[in-house]
Amino acid sequence: MVQLIVGEKGKGKTKVLLDKVNTEVKEANGTLVYLDKSRKHMYELNNKVRLIDMSDYDIQNSSEFLGFLSGVVSQDNDLERMYLDSFIKISRVTDEAFADVMARLKDLGEKYNVSFVLSVSKDEKELPESVKEMILVSI
Repeated sequence: MVQLIVGEKGKGKTKVLLDKVNTEVKEANGTLVYLDKSRKHMYELNNKVRLIDMSDYDIQNSSEFLGFLSGVVSQDNDLERMYLDSFIKISRVTDEAFADVMARLKDLGEKYNVSFVLSVSKDEKELPESVKEMILVSI
């Protein structure tokens, strides 16, 4: 499953995502992973959540990013959910590739039983029709 928290930059998507992860960690049976563009929110996350600072990795495009995610998924059989903050920035996804990347994330999640929650700095109107069903919150 892929869920999107969408809205323009600076509207509070990260706070919604942090609240969601910190609430869900209390009921999680498996591992939770939070990907971000820096370690800025490290102290706002529950210590049971694994933080991955994407600035430590040289991701050049969305294909490399999907490969990186596949590696994270493959190394942890207990992985339950992944939270991806600043998704467009960390994934290097282009507008043209956005729908395809969402479809591939959905397939990855279904195959390995992992849920993805993404914060996306776009207005709902800017998203492709094929991903609008994934919207959890629009700010």
